[in-house]
Amino acid sequence: MRKGFTLIELLVVIAIIALLSTLSVVALNNARVKSRDARRLSDIKQIRTALEMYFNQNNSYPIDGGNLGHGYDYGCIGPDGFQDTNCPNAYMEVIPSDPKGVYSYVYSSTTGLNYELSYHLEGTNQDYTATPATMGY
Repeated sequence: MRKGFTLIELLVVIAIIALLSTLSVVALNNARVKSRDARRLSDIKQIRTALEMYFNQNNSYPIDGGNLGHGYDYGCIGPDGFQDTNCPNAYMEVIPSDPKGVYSYVYSSTTGLNYELSYHLEGTNQDYTATPATMGY
């Protein structure tokens, strides 16, 4: 009797390994989507906290609109509202960028008493809006 594996046995083992690797890649991609969504929710909460600190100091929210995050319209939140960079005494020195896109800030009235932060969650594939009254999700 010869010792060793037959061709059929080797092909079955290779097929099983291929199936397991495919399943692990799919699971890893789902974990990445959930991770990016968790980061987005954390970023939005931090931005909202900085906006509330601004509101407590100025009795209004910044009356600007645009895209938030490093390299976009605004990079920090300071005593003068949104700025490109270098905010002295900043409420938020660096506004985080969305992992695969951009956060959008829109003021809802010229009085500065309301705002909307727009963001997208990959897991639900929907757009959400955070306002002073609600987190938007």
